Amino acid sequence: MQSLKIKLNERFGFDGFREGQQQTIEQLLAGHSSLAVFPTGSGKSLCYQFTATQLPHLTLVISPLIALMHDQLAFLRSKGIAAASLDSTLSKEDSQQVMQQARDGELKILMISVERFKNERFRRFIDSIPVSMLVVDEAHCISEWGHNFRPDYLKLPRYRQSLNIPLVLLLTATAMRRVQKDMAQKFDIGLQHIVQTGFYRANLDIDLIPAQDTGKFPLLTQVLDDTAGAGIVYVTQQKTADELANQLQAAGYSAVSYHAGLGNDNRAAIQNRFMAGETRIIVATIAFGMGIDKADIRFVVHYDLPKSIENYSQEIGRAGRDGQNSRCVLLASLDGINVLENFVYGDTPEKHAIDVLLNEITANTQNGQWETRAWSLSQTTNIRPLPLKTLLVQLELAGVVEPEYSYYEDVKVKWLTAPEQIAQHLPQEHQGLFDSIVSHTRFRKIWGVPDFDALQQQGYQRGMVLNLLEQLADNGQAELEAKQLTDVYRVNPDLFTPDLAGNLHQYACKNEGSEIARIATMLRFFNLDRCLNHNLALYFGDQHAPEHCGHCSVCRGQSLSLSRDNSETESGNIAPDMQQAHNWLSEKLPAQMLTPVLLSRFMAGLTQPVFTKIKAKQQPQFGKNEETAYHVLLSCANSVVNESEGAVSR
Repeated sequence: MQSLKIKLNERFGFDGFREGQQQTIEQLLAGHSSLAVFPTGSGKSLCYQFTATQLPHLTLVISPLIALMHDQLAFLRSKGIAAASLDSTLSKEDSQQVMQQARDGELKILMISVERFKNERFRRFIDSIPVSMLVVDEAHCISEWGHNFRPDYLKLPRYRQSLNIPLVLLLTATAMRRVQKDMAQKFDIGLQHIVQTGFYRANLDIDLIPAQDTGKFPLLTQVLDDTAGAGIVYVTQQKTADELANQLQAAGYSAVSYHAGLGNDNRAAIQNRFMAGETRIIVATIAFGMGIDKADIRFVVHYDLPKSIENYSQEIGRAGRDGQNSRCVLLASLDGINVLENFVYGDTPEKHAIDVLLNEITANTQNGQWETRAWSLSQTTNIRPLPLKTLLVQLELAGVVEPEYSYYEDVKVKWLTAPEQIAQHLPQEHQGLFDSIVSHTRFRKIWGVPDFDALQQQGYQRGMVLNLLEQLADNGQAELEAKQLTDVYRVNPDLFTPDLAGNLHQYACKNEGSEIARIATMLRFFNLDRCLNHNLALYFGDQHAPEHCGHCSVCRGQSLSLSRDNSETESGNIAPDMQQAHNWLSEKLPAQMLTPVLLSRFMAGLTQPVFTKIKAKQQPQFGKNEETAYHVLLSCANSVVNESEGAVSR
């Protein structure tokens, strides 16, 4: 045990392990895959960083954000650990260099996003390299019961199996016991190898300030004036972030907005200024925060309600990582609660859209194979990308479809060295293949398109052709360009049962109900009359937090009462606008597509693939009722659509 601490000090300069780190590392080095559940900022990353230095081969890390990767890489390189990432910010030359370093055994850690596995070149590359450990950061994304489910994460156990990776480490800060068990089961991790540390943080003051009948902006400025140092103000929507940041700037505060609608370079510059202390306040959507390793964040303010208890915990966990006292303030009102719920309703595929999806599969299956492109399929079905991906994964798990491979439909090659010269230096076993590639590549000026069908007829499979072209690209003899990622599935027609669409719709509705219930659970938490820190710890399975922390608003005798008014808003004032929206949509869309659900989503401003196609955002009614409860909109939409259909039938 002592030798581990000596190695820790020698490699990382730390005198000792934090709670949970040593146990996790010892389990991994003993050959036991593990799940580490540590609070935000408690040193989860060291578990894989240290272990990777003790393993013989590459450690492959799945990380959800490029910013998170780059922060980790900067730290690893500062400690002399050979680490790299493959991500969209790298040039082609840089990517090739990283892959060559991995082939040569020069890297200990390689960081990628889960989407990288869709790249056929990457899969062939990683399949040729021995990998000692797979690390999944933000691993709760693999659980359908988690708050941040990402369907692509469900495929990670299969990737691990196909790559014969002996060891897995899952890392998360926010996972209830149910989610932990689900994650562990998917990777065959024994429950005895789940390491959970204390969740309670004594330096975080939770302050819920009633704002239901008060202007929020004066309350925010009071918090900012009473609290020294830098911090984050969280809002729900991008437009709110921009408006609030402008308001704060006008009032003399150093503030800037941050959200996914800003360009990558702009976001990176904003983040860098905040990290350097040049900007005091970031007004952000949830796009900001993951991977932000700024230790001296003194306050986190929720101007709007968070999405869930898990999100709330993750966001306030970014405060006070240096151990100093920090404020976590919620300006508590039900403003925007309908917006939060409407986001959930906007994701659920309609039954007829699922029918379209299944018909697309059966109609386009040839020789047992179905080929599709994600963007085109989303447009055809009018199902948003994430729920569409979720449905496809459910079809995979049910055995209805089985992913075979993905390829880039458009592959172009440019010779940087004359083909005759390339041929002279190729090994004998590649000569025939290369001659065929040259013969069956159609050039327009300098770029050529290989004829994969003709090459296959000569016995050369697509993978063989691409392997050789990639080698030539790595050697600087050719340049490759690939576009239009196409996924190829094997289809089992016997499992297309009459109730398949209904089962998928039922599954989607169940997820919708689960997300709505998550919001209701969060509201109940904020209404508690018992210690907030204690109950937050309990929610994540920590039984050891003090029953009375003394540093939350409830312990100070101030509990909230956020009660929802269940009476429905009168739909009469909505109906005229909705009728106008219906009239416009009926000119743009086929009748079977214009459902009450679609009309409700239009009025709530919920983006759908078809809305992008018809430029719906330019219409004055689009999003006009974004703060109206969805059930109110749907009730009115049913009346408008039924009345319209009745008029047509008459």
